[in-house]
Amino acid sequence: MKVFTAHTRPNAAPVLVREGFSWGAFVFGPFWLLAHRVWILGVLLACGWIVVAFVPGQTVRQLGMFGLAWIAGLFGQEWRCWSLERRGYVMPHVVAAPHVDLALSRLLDRRPDLIEDAVR
Repeated sequence: MKVFTAHTRPNAAPVLVREGFSWGAFVFGPFWLLAHRVWILGVLLACGWIVVAFVPGQTVRQLGMFGLAWIAGLFGQEWRCWSLERRGYVMPHVVAAPHVDLALSRLLDRRPDLIEDAVR
């Protein structure tokens, strides 16, 4: 069972964010963050990649890249929630479901007032 946080704001579709480690953020780093509109941290992570790329020593570079990837994987979903909060979303619900579609269904079952915004 996966746990999703539901982020809502008036006149916008609810956004569900899965809690836990993000393999997408681990593998794709700043590209994953930018795809999820986490602009500030995506640019900072890209700058971190550039800095680590110029560090002397192959082992140190590899450890630095792995460290940045691991941090992105661990905190990618949290950074996404932070970005949503900065854009005016609030997190009123936590939903447990095996996949995102069922989580959205359970959220809309609990909050029928969000149905109109969800179908936009």
